[in-house]
Amino acid sequence: MLDIKRIKDDPEAVKAGLRAKEVDCDAAVDRILELDAQRRALILSTETDKAEQNRVSKEIPKRKKAGEDVAPIFERMAELKAQIAQNDQKLTDVEAEYRTLMLSLPNLPDPDLKPGGKENNEPLRYYGEPHHFDFEPKHHVDLCTDLGLIDYERGTRLAGSGFWIYRGMGARLEWALLNYFIDEHLKDGYEMVGLPLMLEYQCGETAGQFPKFADEVYKIENPTDDRMHFMLPTAETALASLHRGEILAESDLPHKLFAYTPCFRREAGSHRADERGMVRGHQFNKIEMFQYTLPEKSDEAFEELVGKAERLVKGLGFHFRTVKLAAGDCSASMARTYDIEIQIPSMNGYKEVSSVSNARDYQARRGNIRFRREATGKTEFVHTLNGSGLATSRIFPAMVEQNQRADGSVVVPEVLRKYLGGLEVLEKKNF
Repeated sequence: MLDIKRIKDDPEAVKAGLRAKEVDCDAAVDRILELDAQRRALILSTETDKAEQNRVSKEIPKRKKAGEDVAPIFERMAELKAQIAQNDQKLTDVEAEYRTLMLSLPNLPDPDLKPGGKENNEPLRYYGEPHHFDFEPKHHVDLCTDLGLIDYERGTRLAGSGFWIYRGMGARLEWALLNYFIDEHLKDGYEMVGLPLMLEYQCGETAGQFPKFADEVYKIENPTDDRMHFMLPTAETALASLHRGEILAESDLPHKLFAYTPCFRREAGSHRADERGMVRGHQFNKIEMFQYTLPEKSDEAFEELVGKAERLVKGLGFHFRTVKLAAGDCSASMARTYDIEIQIPSMNGYKEVSSVSNARDYQARRGNIRFRREATGKTEFVHTLNGSGLATSRIFPAMVEQNQRADGSVVVPEVLRKYLGGLEVLEKKNF
């Protein structure tokens, strides 16, 4: 949620920032300012009426004692009571519309981001060289099927399109990837968190995904509970609410966390022909990094998360690039995002395997997450950041495609071998 003071101080700058994100919120900003003025006027009017109500009520015993007629006082008291009730109802309606509009505004992009969409994304750096083959390489679907790593047919039979089953060494290879990520995060001093996979509505609201994107998750119906619950689309949605409504000590920050979860996405719409297999699915595994930080440490934390994601990809031996997203390609709740993209040879281009983002105080305002300054005793909103560290659904196909050999076998990245009993090559004879 944006700071209303920021909107009031320079509404045109706010509108321009949102237009850079390719979102036209001019009318919403104007209406928010109108509602804020109405809200303040109603609060002042109600407080004035209540003050008069208190003053007038104190006159009743005095006038009764003096033998004066108190009927006019009771008439005035009735008028004030009716006026206060009317104002309270108006205030309820105004605040409801005000809150809905405030929640609908995306986060403002950092000023150094290019305006517009993905066509203005800026590659910052490259690592390694693109992979070249001296034979006709196979698609990861064919490699995984031939080696018995993934069962696409039975996955579809069990759950529909967009699902798959890891089998045998494929399941072990997936778990090896997750263990590699987990070990690296533990080395860096991050706290591991085990999260529920079903969340309540306010988690999505705090993260900035609701109300606008509430239809993009798998909702859960419960006949004994009328609250909306949904399947976790990313661990960020839960981690952003971990300290919801709390005031942290300054010494508690930064709070560095990571969590492994399956992620559930509806992924509505048709997929391109080159996205067959595991590149885009309804359920996938991911390790999510998350930080709560002091505002002045926010940029430092962002660079740390980007560096961590890059090191994980380097460790697997991939060629990749780090891309600074344009304002319009950042998600609604983020002020800044860098993507780490790797090559999947069959897709003839780069695919994002980690997205590192800084929400600034946007999520903290939605979840009322603050810290207390030791020097002043005053409370301020924390900054929140997140990053994939990493998701496996694109790492896995890139890994088998880039490491394939002419005979159809696949070389196991060196960092994963200790999790597979020293296995160096995936061959049919391994299964």
